[in-house]
Amino acid sequence: MKASKFSDAQKAFILKQGAEGMPVAEICRKAGISQATYFNWKKKYDGMTPPEMRRLKQLEDENGKLRKLVADLSLDREMLQDVIRRKI
Repeated sequence: MKASKFSDAQKAFILKQGAEGMPVAEICRKAGISQATYFNWKKKYDGMTPPEMRRLKQLEDENGKLRKLVADLSLDREMLQDVIRRKI
């Protein structure tokens, strides 16, 4: 996935402007983002502080690594069971 050119603090500031009542179209124009990006950020990060946003990213990365590990181990287990079945 492509890294964002916006820091967590910038994202939080952009979302805070929306919470303060600034029109979304104006926020997006000033920040140089699409409205879809704004609403995706809002859905994911609304109400979070930059440290919380960083922690969420770390947990998502760790979760992805763990899912990959479980998939690899499950595949290994299937292959071993298949070998055992063929020997019997």
